[in-house]
Amino acid sequence: MARKDAARTAAQGFTLIELMVVVIIIAALAAMVVPRLAGRSQEAKMAAASADIKGNISLALRLYEVDNGRYPTTEQGLSALLVKPTSPPNPPSWKGPYLEQEPLDPWGHSYRYKHPGSHPPRDYDLYSLGSDGAEGNDDVTNW
Repeated sequence: MARKDAARTAAQGFTLIELMVVVIIIAALAAMVVPRLAGRSQEAKMAAASADIKGNISLALRLYEVDNGRYPTTEQGLSALLVKPTSPPNPPSWKGPYLEQEPLDPWGHSYRYKHPGSHPPRDYDLYSLGSDGAEGNDDVTNW
C-alpha cells in the first residue's frame, strides 16, 4: 500500500504554494541584483572610451609625431592617422596608417581632436563628448 501512495504523490507535481515560494525567492534575488547592475553599461562605455583615448589613439598620435616631428593639425584631425594628409603642412615621412579605421567612441560618435591643445600637460586635446554628444559632465578626456 505504501508503494501506491508514493507513486501517486510523485505524479502530482508541485503545489501552488511551492511554486509561489520559488517565484518569491527569484523575485527577491532579482531585486537585490538588478540595482547593482543598473548603470554599469554606462560605466563600461566610459571606461572603454578612456582606454581608447589614453591607449590606442594616443599611441597612434605619438607614432605620428615621432615619424613626422609634429602632431597632426586640428584641421587634419585624426584622419591624418588613417591616410596621408594632402593639406599643408604635409608630413615629411608619413609611415602610416597608424590606425586601421576611424576611431569611434562607444556611443558611435567620432572622437574630438585639437592641436595645439588647451589642457596641459599634453600637446593636444583628445576627448569624447559622451553619451549625449554634447559638452558636459559625461565627457571623457585626456586631461
